[in-house]
Amino acid sequence: MFGFEKLEVWQKAIEFADLVHASTRSFPADERFGLTDQMRRAAVSISSNIAEGSARKSRKDFSRFIEIAMGSVCEVASQSFVGRRQGFLSEEQFRALCTAAEEQGRMPSGLRRSLFEEA
Repeated sequence: MFGFEKLEVWQKAIEFADLVHASTRSFPADERFGLTDQMRRAAVSISSNIAEGSARKSRKDFSRFIEIAMGSVCEVASQSFVGRRQGFLSEEQFRALCTAAEEQGRMPSGLRRSLFEEA
């Protein structure tokens, strides 16, 4: 088992990526290499950056990767607005993504703060 697998924030990031993949499954085929791909890549980036950051030797480095992960959360949230406006996401799907993104965004912030409180 890798150390990052024990982090709740990483586990939640994997669940968030699952939600994004499920929510974009019904997007039009012509969006496969557009919005669908963008949202999925950003969602996967969250857990990837948390994992990579956890392997860094300094808290400052880890903190930087958490910042990048938080940026990816915002990216998915923004892209969800586009998906809703284009009619690719139902209101229910949109709300579920935004609620999950808000939760996902709070978790890395807490981890980042704890890195510097422990120092």
